[in-house]
Amino acid sequence: MNALAQLGMVSGLPRDNQTVASNTSHEEVCKDYFIERDGERFAGHHLLIDFWDATNLDDPAAIDATLCEAAVTAGATILHSHFHHFTPNGGVSGVIVLAESHISIHTWPERNFAAVDVFMCGACDPNLTIPVMQRLFQAGRVVSDEVRRGREKIAPAG
Repeated sequence: MNALAQLGMVSGLPRDNQTVASNTSHEEVCKDYFIERDGERFAGHHLLIDFWDATNLDDPAAIDATLCEAAVTAGATILHSHFHHFTPNGGVSGVIVLAESHISIHTWPERNFAAVDVFMCGACDPNLTIPVMQRLFQAGRVVSDEVRRGREKIAPAG
């Protein structure tokens, strides 16, 4: 994360890297970042991504840098990251805390497997994180499921 911070890609405070147009209304500035689509309102997209036959699963610094790059690519604001390297198998667990939610990972190098959760609200696109992570992991197979969190029906107008 330090490399990204030096490039100005990581903000110290949420929303520092985003601007509000001068003609933006108070309601738009105070919105809750829920998404409205397909007759539903929901908090955000939660991707559950499995990387199978993967490599580079035992390097916390490389994983941290890659997940931070993935977050920025998706349009998210990084608040904090923390990673832990397990011994003796070398697995890594970690989280990137975002203003828009989080990215978490758990790796099993002995099984060539990584499980990643990407939860983002607002205008972020969590699907953009997958190619960034795939560059590091070089997985033979990537399986992704999407869940809409905080779903509620929108009442029809009228």
